[in-house]
This record gives sequence, C-alpha cells and structure tokens, in this order.
Amino acid sequence: MKTKIGIIFLIFGLIFAACKKEKKDQATEEKNKKVQLKEFMIGTWETEYLKIEMPTVNKTDSTSVFEDDFRKPSSGRAQSIYKEDGTFLAWFKQPDSSKVGKTKGKWKTKGDSLYVDYPYVGKQVQAWYSITRTNTGFTGKVIYDWDNDGEFDDTLLMKSKRIK
Repeated sequence: MKTKIGIIFLIFGLIFAACKKEKKDQATEEKNKKVQLKEFMIGTWETEYLKIEMPTVNKTDSTSVFEDDFRKPSSGRAQSIYKEDGTFLAWFKQPDSSKVGKTKGKWKTKGDSLYVDYPYVGKQVQAWYSITRTNTGFTGKVIYDWDNDGEFDDTLLMKSKRIK
C-alpha cells in the first residue's frame, strides 16, 4: 500500500514539475520573441507594397484607398535603415537613384509590435505597427489617422523586404 501511495505521489510530482517547466519555457519563448523582433528589425529595408484604406475621408462616408506597388521597374523605392541605438532613417529612392523625402526618427519593439516616432509633412507620427515576419522580410499593419480627419480609423498595410 505504501508503495502505491509513493508511486502516486511520484507521478503527481513529475506532472507538476513538467507543468512548471512548460510555463517557464513559454515565458522564455515570449522573452526571446521580444528580443528577436528588435534584433530582426536592425538593418536596411525596402517597402515593396503599400496600401492605405481611409473610410471617412473629409468626414464623409466615402472610402479612399491609396495603393502603391514599388516593385515596378520604373517605380521609386521607399527605403529605411533601423539602427541598434533605436533610431532610423527613411527616404524615397527615385528611379535615377537620388534620395528624396528623407526623415529620421526613433523606434522600439514590444512583443510583435514596432513603435515608430518621426516627423512627416509637418506632423509628428507616433504609430504602433503589428509585425508579421515573412520569408523575405515582414508585413506591417497599423490603424492611424493618415488622412488627418481626426479619426484613427485608417488602415495601413505595408510589405517590406530586407536589402543589403
């Protein structure tokens, strides 16, 4: 009888220990994800596709969509570089290789989100992008007031690839 009770306690002990290890592994995995996105973002990027849907442009019920595919040969390229110190530079590279629209800002990550803070056309943009990694880079999505109508209801989707 004592042997059966001992075996039962041993089994429960092993199950308890396994559950604690699993929770610890999950916490470590979450911590690594945060570090990994920060490390992942460091480098040079090129936006291949951009789409902004604005459902209440000029306070109307009309939806406006801005869409650009930068992969076309004659198209310019939206590029950026994210640095380890939490700063970034962004610009638009014209087909003749000149850079226009240069801006700089700050960035940080939290979980699967990328926070950026930068000036754009006289406005300070502070936005959180949800980042999904892809084979060649990432897809970023954010809801923001891109049309400046006072409503944070515009959805921006961008697909970017890492460049050297």
